[in-house]
Order: sequence, then structure tokens, then C-alpha cells
Amino acid sequence: MGRAQQLEIQAEMVANVVAVVVAEGADVAVGDTVVLLESMKMEIPVLAERAGRVQAVKVSPGDVVQEGEALVVLTV
Repeated sequence: MGRAQQLEIQAEMVANVVAVVVAEGADVAVGDTVVLLESMKMEIPVLAERAGRVQAVKVSPGDVVQEGEALVVLTV
């Protein structure tokens, strides 16, 4: 088995963090919502594109994030 890799899940736009759905140490599957963002009065779920374990949560509800900013780091 190969070495574990880190994968950052990043914001795709400037937005407010409404909710963090995962916790450090949690396992996520492809398609699981990890963070809920709000932009222009629309809620946008941020989904895991790969399965893995949450190594770090980089944001909290109420934070404003910029495009490309890391939200969650997974070990895959």
C-alpha cells in the first residue's frame, strides 16, 4: 500500500462559511458534504471529491473565505 497523501478541499469562490459538517478524524466518502458556504444568498455545499480521513478543518462558521482558500485537509 502506498503512502497517504494530503488533499486540500478549497473554496471555489468568495463566500461565508455557514457550517462545517465534518470533524477532524472523521472519514468521508466521495460526494459527502464537508462545508456549507453561502454566497449571494445561495447555500453551496462543498463536497469531497475523494474518500479519506479529515486531517484538519481550516475554517469555522462565520468565516469569510477567498477563492482557492483551503477549507478542509484530507488524508487520502
